[in-house]
This record gives sequence, structure tokens and C-alpha cells, in this order.
Amino acid sequence: MKGDLFSSEHMVQPAAAPGMTIENAKCVRYAVNGEMLARQGSMVAHRGSLQFERKGQGGVGGMLKRAVTGEGLPLMAVRGQGEAWFAQEAQNCFIVEVEPGDEFTVNGRNVLCFDATLSYRIATVKGSGIAGGGLFNSVFTGQGRLGLVCEGVPLVIPVSPQWPVYVDTDTVVGWTAGLQTSLHRSQSVGSMLRGGSGEAVQLMLQGQGHVIVRPSETTAGKPQQH
Repeated sequence: MKGDLFSSEHMVQPAAAPGMTIENAKCVRYAVNGEMLARQGSMVAHRGSLQFERKGQGGVGGMLKRAVTGEGLPLMAVRGQGEAWFAQEAQNCFIVEVEPGDEFTVNGRNVLCFDATLSYRIATVKGSGIAGGGLFNSVFTGQGRLGLVCEGVPLVIPVSPQWPVYVDTDTVVGWTAGLQTSLHRSQSVGSMLRGGSGEAVQLMLQGQGHVIVRPSETTAGKPQQH
């Protein structure tokens, strides 16, 4: 066969080493040699000797299910030797290297896959409250790689003690360690946002670090997710 489709740009090559790599802008490849974890329904292809186990609502699956308002985000464990490719609705894919001493907080809807060597916990965003369901995020620590998806090209905004950053709660992807969070309500800003709803709620981040924001809000007709 000939044609651009069969060019080296699109042709998959054998993995050079075990672990997670970016296959292209919309897909992550994982060369499995043991175990890894991925979002259920995100595997688009695989080869080799791999077994897939749906995680229950306890443990990892339960943690990430709570991390997203609405349908939740259950996970699957992938074990064996082989290769698997993961994607989510053609969103852009990125890899975060988590090193010892790091702490990365991420919205559950942006988690695609991650190394089994990473530790995680569920956390409520400080100041978000429970009456409205609260804002739940997944906090990753340890050492390993974390694959993320984002609608569009994310903005990585530095945060400093002199320059706190305010982000829309619908658009925040995650943030690094060393940042303190609180909810900020603004009548004046709200009159210009949300179709003139009269009030806007932003997540305020203070300290030293970075916050990652996606360049789109929740699409009309889709469930609200925090």
C-alpha cells in the first residue's frame, strides 16, 4: 500500500524501552512490562500478552470515581508484557514526570493512565465546601509517569507569592505542590461571565508553583465535571 497514511509519520515503530511515551499529539503508548493503570474505555489498541482487570469501586477506582462529578472515572489495571495505546476523545495528550518529593494535584477527568509506582489519594479542594458537592481532585506522589489529556493546548501559568492566580473551576487541570487554594466569589466578574449570571466562582491559587488550565469550559449538553 502507498499514500501519506502509510508514511513514517503515522507508522508505529517498536517500543525502545518499557514505559509510557507520547505516540502522537492525541495518543499515549505504554510498553507494559509488569503492571500499569489506565482509564477504563481509553485503550484504543494493544498487542502482546496483556490482561485487563476492571478495578472495583473501592481502592483506585473508587478514588477517581469520586474525583469527577457525574459519571466518575473508574480505572483498569493492565498486566503482562506488550504494548497498549490510550486516547480520550481525540484530546491532546501530555506526560508529567513525578519525582520523589513532588506532589501533583490533577482533576480526575484529565487522568488517562499512570505508572503503578505512583501513589495517590483523593483530596477536597480547600474552601470548596460540601454543600455543592465540593471539588475533588487526585493527588499523585512518588516516582513515575502520569499521562494526561486536555481539550486543546493547556496554559501553564506560573504562580508566585506576589502574583496569585484565579482560574475558572471548570477549566483547571491541576497544579504543583506548594500552592494553597481557596474559592473566590466575584459579583462584578460574574456579571460578565456565565452569560451574565451575576456571580462567578474562581479557584484562587497562592504560593510558589504552576497551575495548568485548559482553554475551554464545560460544553453545553455535557455533564458538569469538577
